[in-house]
This record gives sequence, structure tokens and C-alpha cells, in this order.
Amino acid sequence: MTLKKIGGYQVVKPLGSGGMGDVYFAVSATADRVALKVIKQHLIEAPTVRERFATEVESLKLVYGSRVARLEDADAFADPAWLAVEYVPGATLRQHVDAHGPLPVALAAMAGAMLADGLAKVHQVKLLHRDLKPQNIILGPDGPKVIDFGLAVLVERDDYLTEPGALIGTPAYMSPEQVRGERDLTPAVDIYGLGATLVFALTGHGLYPPTNSWNLLLRISEPGDLPDLSGVPEELIGLLGAMLAFDPTARPSLDVARTRLLEVATAVSGKDVVDLRREVCELTYHGDTEVLIPPDLSDPQRDPEGTTVVEEENAPVPETTPTKVDPELPTKTQADVTWLVDKVRRQYARRSTL
Repeated sequence: MTLKKIGGYQVVKPLGSGGMGDVYFAVSATADRVALKVIKQHLIEAPTVRERFATEVESLKLVYGSRVARLEDADAFADPAWLAVEYVPGATLRQHVDAHGPLPVALAAMAGAMLADGLAKVHQVKLLHRDLKPQNIILGPDGPKVIDFGLAVLVERDDYLTEPGALIGTPAYMSPEQVRGERDLTPAVDIYGLGATLVFALTGHGLYPPTNSWNLLLRISEPGDLPDLSGVPEELIGLLGAMLAFDPTARPSLDVARTRLLEVATAVSGKDVVDLRREVCELTYHGDTEVLIPPDLSDPQRDPEGTTVVEEENAPVPETTPTKVDPELPTKTQADVTWLVDKVRRQYARRSTL
């Protein structure tokens, strides 16, 4: 199998495409799986593109926590420029809802609280996401994770890489202040994005009927044109309505939103957060979406600790030389702990602090 290498990573297959780049599943020489984002070639010469990509790299270096896909490596000034982040197996929230329908109220509230926790970590380092939407949330084996900080910007930056009045974000999930092209955005912009995302998770529809981008932006910028919250459970109408307030100062803080989401989740279900978290993972993570390393991949190299990276099903068992057993000594049964080794490896890969 001959595949292209970028930055020491071997590209295996495409995962998707966004406004700034294409995303590929790739593998390092020691079998680390990553999502490799490569900037689109036709954008390279555009003003500020490499600088924005470099900003994404610097932004990801600051972000931490289990709800955000961690940075692995990057080169913003290579040709092509690229960025590798932790590969999170699972479908996006958009894909899950489209395929399986809206989430139950308790689990949607629990997932929302987990995402609020992740955004709080982002805001702690003076960073905004600015493009929170169902397509940028991966429902992994340990719950939802936020991805794609390509539009992130430091709250207290002294310089700006976008032109005055430029619109940054996805129209269907943009806050009114983003539509107005305001520069001095606050964490309230991500509160709005989270609220819009939760409306979709609970109902399967957006805040406004599908239309062209221009009409959609006009509706969002009109204070009297309220978002469509039909289908949102009564328990969350008040909170989501506040999170989607036209005036950013009227929106609740992340702490308030997270607290209220947890209250709803536990009250509706009668369960504690441990059980709710487990149920979120069981409902939303689908193992068949996971991309595995092809068995015929000549690279990556074998793990230096000696275990194979991928085991083929029904693979022939290598012949071994029988070992003589002393009949006077008691025999011992050796337990198969390969499953434990694999589990520890997966946990280690998800925790950069270990």
C-alpha cells in the first residue's frame, strides 16, 4: 500500500472537508492515529490564511481538558501547511441525530453540561471557539468532544487577522453579534452556539428554516425574529431561550448553564451524573464508525514494547516449540490480559498528562 506522507504521518483516508482545509485519517511511525488537517492549496496565497492557520496551532497549544481533541503536532508554514490532532472515533452530533433522531432530554442535557465543561476550559485560556455546531462535536467512546478551532481567536488580541466587518462562523449557528461583524466578541458567543447546538440535538431542526445564507443572516440580525424552539422539552425552554438571547449580556454564564443542565438531567431521569454520563456514551458512540489502521500498512512500525498494533481476525496462530513440563511441579494457568493492555493503551492515548 503506497500512501502519501505529510509531516511524518502516513495518510490513510479522507475524513471530511471544511472551509479552510481537508481532514484525513493518518498514522504516525509508532501507530498513533490522528486527524490530519491540511490547508486547501487554493487558499495558500490568500491574505492572512497561513497566519490564521498558525493562530489555530497556537490556540490548540493552550487548550486542555478531556472535552477537547488535543493537539499532536503541526507545521503552519510547510507546503502544504498541516495540523495533527487526536483522532476521536465516533460520529459527529449532526450525523448521529440525522441517523438516529434527537436525543432524550436527560441525555441531551447531560451532553450539554459536558460540552459546557469543555468550553469553560477553552475560555479559561482567553480563547473563543466561535464556530460551535453539531458538525464540530464528535461523540466519542468517552462522551462528546469539541473539535476544529480553526476560527478561534484570542479574546484579548491586539491585532486582528480578519478584515473589519468580516463574518467568521457558520450562518445557521452564528450569534447576532457575529452576524454584525463585531470584533469585540465575548464568551457569550459560544453560549449562543451551545444553545443552538442543543436545540438541534433535542429537535433535529435549526433555529430558523433552511434558506440562503443572506436571508438567514438577515433573520438572525433582526431582534424581533425569534429562534424556533418548537419541539424543545418544557424543562429546557427557559434555559435555551436565555442562551439564545439577542443581547449577549442577557445570556447566562457557562457555569450557570452547566448547573441548570445538570439539574434538568438528574431531575428528569432520577439518575446521578455517573449513570447519565455512561448512558450518553452508550447511546451516542457507535464503534462501527471507528477507523482502524489497515493491516497491510507497511508503516507505522511495530510498537517498541512488542505488541502488535492491529490484530487480524481469524489470523493463523504461529507454531511454537512445546515446552517440557516437570511432572513434579504444579501447572499454572496463564490469564489472557491482552484486552487489559489494549484498554490501558487507549486510555493512555486519550490522556496527554499521563
